[in-house]
Amino acid sequence: MNLLADAAVILVALLHLWFLVLEMFLWTRPLGRRTFGLTKEFAEASKSLAANQGLYNGFLAAGLIWGAVLGDVALEQFFLGCVIFAGVFGAATVSRKILWVQALPGAIALGLVVANTP
Repeated sequence: MNLLADAAVILVALLHLWFLVLEMFLWTRPLGRRTFGLTKEFAEASKSLAANQGLYNGFLAAGLIWGAVLGDVALEQFFLGCVIFAGVFGAATVSRKILWVQALPGAIALGLVVANTP
């Protein structure tokens, strides 16, 4: 696979590792609350839900890294598809910003992977 496609997959994985950190460890801290526009009270009340969401983002990152390390295009395509679907769902149900922060990078990476698959 081409270096640009590999880099895009890894970049999306790193984004999801950052989402994991924000949701699992920084949700109730000033950076987490500012990032998601949360009050202190809401952040405290919802921290277990956010941690669960962060764990799922970690699974997406792990799948993308797994696919990249193995050079397995099918794994990369599957997990990028999951990223895109989650981003579209999040944009429809939570905030349109998720479309640009999550789904768009996933779609670009998927496009690069597909374009560089023999």
